[in-house]
Amino acid sequence: MQIKRIAILGGTGFVGRSLCNRLSQEGYELKVLTRSREYNRDDLIVLPGLELVQTNIHDSEKLKLHLADCDAVINLIGILNEKGNSGKGFKKAHVTLAENLINACSENGIKRFLQMSALNADSINGKSHYLRTKGEAEDLLHSNNAGINVTSFRPSIIFGENDSFFNRFASLLKMTPLFFPLACHATKFSPVYVLDVAEIMTRSLNNPESYNKKYHLCGPETYSLKALVDYTSQTLGLKRTIISLNDILSRIQAAVFDFVPGKPFSTDNYLSAKMDSVCECNDLARYNIEPTAIESIVPQYLNNTSYRSAYMQFRIESRR
Repeated sequence: MQIKRIAILGGTGFVGRSLCNRLSQEGYELKVLTRSREYNRDDLIVLPGLELVQTNIHDSEKLKLHLADCDAVINLIGILNEKGNSGKGFKKAHVTLAENLINACSENGIKRFLQMSALNADSINGKSHYLRTKGEAEDLLHSNNAGINVTSFRPSIIFGENDSFFNRFASLLKMTPLFFPLACHATKFSPVYVLDVAEIMTRSLNNPESYNKKYHLCGPETYSLKALVDYTSQTLGLKRTIISLNDILSRIQAAVFDFVPGKPFSTDNYLSAKMDSVCECNDLARYNIEPTAIESIVPQYLNNTSYRSAYMQFRIESRR
C-alpha cells in the first residue's frame, strides 16, 4: 500500500499542527479539512504539500467528495464537552463521524486509517459520555467490513505548547488569589508529549505491524492531579494552597461548572476523571521512542511571554 496523500480531520488543533509538521517533513501530501480555512491558514498554509480545505466534516456526501483523491485518513476529532449533558454532542463528534468516515473510505477504496482515541475508552464500561463514545468509535472502526486497516492511539493527557491541560490550569491558578479547590485530586495521569504522539503516528502509518492495533501512549512518570497542579503553580512562581475536594464536593463543583461559559470543568469531565489515565504498557517503546518528561518542556512554554505565544493563546481562548 503506497500512501502519498493523507486526509486529516482535526489537523488545525493542538495535536494536528504538530502531526502535520511531522508528516510534511516526511514528504506526504496533506489535505486538512477544516470548518474555517481563513482562521487557520497562517499556521498551516506554509507547510509544503499541504492543502487547507474548508468544509463541513459532518456532511457525509462532502466527506466522500474530499476523500476521493486520498490514500489514507487520520481522524483527530474529539470534544471534551458538549452543549447540555445528553451525550448527543459526543455521539455526533465521535460515533456518527466514525460511521461516515468508514463509508467515505469504503466508497473511495481507502485502506489506511489512524484514529485518535483515549485511554479508558470503552463503549460499555466507560464512565462518561466522552469515554463511551470514544469506545464506540473504536469498535466501529476496528470491526469495519471494508478492509480498512485501522490503528487507534490511546494517550493519557497530552502536553506541549498551547495544550489545554497545563495552560488551562495556569490560567485558573492566576485567577485564584490564595486557595485553589481541586476536584478528583487523587486521579493519576502519565502526561505524554505532543511530539512523541506525532512521532509514533508518523512511524506507524506505513507499518503493517500496527494494523488493527490499539496503542497506549504515556509519558515517563505518573503523577496525581494534585501533584500536576502543584507543579504548574510552582513553575509559574505562584503561592497557592491546593484544597483537595472529596468525591461529593467534586461532583458538586462539576455540576456548578456545567453552567459556566466554556465549561472549564463539567460533570462529564468529572466522570472521566474518576479513572486513572495511565498505561500498563507504554507502546512508545515499540518504536524506540523515549518518552519526554514534563520537566524538560512545560517550563519553557508556561513562562514564555513572547508575543507569538500570547497571540496563539489568545486565538485558542477565543475559539472556546
